[in-house]
Amino acid sequence: MDVHGKKASIIGAKRSGVAAAELLAKSGAKVFVSELGEPGASEAERLADCGIPWEQDGHTDRVCDADFCVVSPGIPRTAGIIRRVLEQGIPLYSEIEAASWFCKARIAGITGTDGKTTTSTLLHRIAEADGMKNDYRAFSVGNIGVPFSSLVLDMAPADLAVVELSSYQLEGCETFRPDVSVITNITPDHLDRYNGDMQLYAAAKFRIYASQRASDTLVYNFDDPLLRAQFSGNSRGFPFRIVPFGIGNDVPGSGSEEAFFYDEGMIRHLTAEGISEVFSGEDFLKSSFRGRHNIYNALAALAAAAALGIEESVARKAISGFSGVEHRQEFVCSLDGVEWINDSKATNVNALLQALDAVPGSIVLIAGGRDKGNDYTVLFDVVRRKVVTVIAIGEAREKILQVFEGITRTAGADTLDDAVALARESAEKGQTVLFSPGCASFDMFENFEERGRLFKRSILALNPC
Repeated sequence: MDVHGKKASIIGAKRSGVAAAELLAKSGAKVFVSELGEPGASEAERLADCGIPWEQDGHTDRVCDADFCVVSPGIPRTAGIIRRVLEQGIPLYSEIEAASWFCKARIAGITGTDGKTTTSTLLHRIAEADGMKNDYRAFSVGNIGVPFSSLVLDMAPADLAVVELSSYQLEGCETFRPDVSVITNITPDHLDRYNGDMQLYAAAKFRIYASQRASDTLVYNFDDPLLRAQFSGNSRGFPFRIVPFGIGNDVPGSGSEEAFFYDEGMIRHLTAEGISEVFSGEDFLKSSFRGRHNIYNALAALAAAAALGIEESVARKAISGFSGVEHRQEFVCSLDGVEWINDSKATNVNALLQALDAVPGSIVLIAGGRDKGNDYTVLFDVVRRKVVTVIAIGEAREKILQVFEGITRTAGADTLDDAVALARESAEKGQTVLFSPGCASFDMFENFEERGRLFKRSILALNPC
């Protein structure tokens, strides 16, 4: 899209909004930024350096004096300013969509409810290793923390942009087209944003492949019932190539010509030539990178790498050396015979369930935060089997205490520090303290990263590990 001379309003002056404003201004657009609150000092300085005007403490009608708008992912379509923009027929895009207009590099897009950060990180590591051999650069951008807009002008045609994508970011995508798209899974999350409607949530995720063509590839989790119904057998005539991955020997029967699957402790690759062994699960399922969910993450990354033409030997070596992602089942330390695990990135019940499944032995669980319409009853079985104490914090505290009363021992804590101290008192030698909130962080923290850092700081304050 040629933006030169066009008027663009950016709604939201956080990290991605300011990056989009800078990109569009450099590309010749007349940019205006509107922030409901107040831009941070660094954001305000960046806007001033680019000569971009902005307003704060509310959105005025000036927002609608635009040829198009770019909206920050945290602003829902139900917000008053968004309704006003749409009522006037002004095109509304996400920062991801705007950045893609300028992207010369290949794109690998990764979305899903869980696993997208780990899969994106794995694929980026694989591509970095391959790029060193084949003279290209790999960029990790999107929901992982670095705005696509901030780096897109640095990318060359041979480079690869690994773009992690939330449903919020995909909502505003119209022409965004990955060469390879990956959907890790779709389970209930963010249903407060989608009026409790899983189909609306899934539709947002499915925008990742809406513009893909015959030369492109979609990688999907065959074991996810919703995704299997959508893609298995390619019965709906999608124009692009479809590659499933999953656990078990039924994956080769998915109807696709190529698949990656884990069976009898071995990752295997189905092609037209037959089934080959990629490598043993023992080579990557280490103490810091374990659990069934990480088998899925490795399979997704391998399938995406293959679709990008990366040799299996390169991918295998990169995955074998991978130790996991910060705040995702991150081993912090062992203190007096008790292991402490930081899983602050678990912002929904499915991620919490994965963590409980992955951690061996008895668990003292710290959970809670801002509830998103969570159904904790799906945890009953694993909590009965493995959790000796649930310590609840945040806005969801009372709900969690009520749900698990009679299932296991429960306790409430006013702060994260209090929860850590209570866990220290409760946990016995050989047990694990797992901080896996299953909720959003915004009731008490800026984001899950801050939440995870403060958890680790609280542990280290007890006794340096």
